[in-house]
Amino acid sequence: MRRAMLGVALLLSGSALAKAESGLASFYPGIGKRGEMTCAHRSHPFGKRLRVSRGKVSIECRVNDRGPFVRGRIIDVSTSAARALGMIQAGVVQVLVEPVESRPAPTRIEVTSVPTGAL
Repeated sequence: MRRAMLGVALLLSGSALAKAESGLASFYPGIGKRGEMTCAHRSHPFGKRLRVSRGKVSIECRVNDRGPFVRGRIIDVSTSAARALGMIQAGVVQVLVEPVESRPAPTRIEVTSVPTGAL
């Protein structure tokens, strides 16, 4: 009962923890540039950055494909991401996946004219 109430509280809160998924991850030869940390996810939009954590190791990868299409798995990561997570030998591991919040665009100041005599 207590555990269920905690789960409901997390779902109702707007925190990043409520958006986190926990489950199995596998890896695949990445589509994209060699060595790039990418992933396949069923629902996050292409280009979205996700933080994938295994134990004390966390990486950020970019969604560039759909999948995984194996029941029970929540994400497929590229080979370079799998190496960084230390999951090459195991093949399939338990991970935590969280969306990385977008960073606000840096403020840009545009000068449209220079006052006379300023130079």
